Amino acid sequence: MRIISGSLKGKSINFLKNSTTRPLKDAVRENIFNILKHSNLINGMIDNANILDLYSGTGSFGLECISRGAKKVTFVEHDKDAANILNKNLIKLNVINKASIINNKVDKIFKKKTEKFDIFFFDPPFADKEFKRALNLIKTVKIYNIKHVVIIHREKKAQDNLDAFVDIIISKQYGRSKIIFGVFN
Repeated sequence: MRIISGSLKGKSINFLKNSTTRPLKDAVRENIFNILKHSNLINGMIDNANILDLYSGTGSFGLECISRGAKKVTFVEHDKDAANILNKNLIKLNVINKASIINNKVDKIFKKKTEKFDIFFFDPPFADKEFKRALNLIKTVKIYNIKHVVIIHREKKAQDNLDAFVDIIISKQYGRSKIIFGVFN
């Protein structure tokens, strides 16, 4: 797995080889960033953005954001092995100063978070339905800037009713993946 673009383009990143973590495929990641950069429908400025990467695994999305000019990425990953590999990736790429890792369940972190974010990336396990609780918590504690974007990676067959949490702007399918772009309503 490699960084697609930006200052770290071509650098390899380590990932976890197990059944509990699903790396974000390069083609899907590239399409997400193409939409962020080129769509007139969403505010997806990555330059100097503060990003919250939830269910981050080994960090491919957030690392790509750092490579493309993000100010800071906060990674949230409950799996200790994935968080350890993510930390090694940050050290290997020499970007530890642009990141923080929270090794905890996603819904446990919002009581302490006061900073605001520009981009939220949700990549929960496809079987996980609890991620909606995190959407609700973010909406409740209002840790988003006025101009923000929410990106959710789900299985294309998932019938998640997200209307109570986000206004969906764009939804795209790539193979087994569905990528949803929206804003908190």
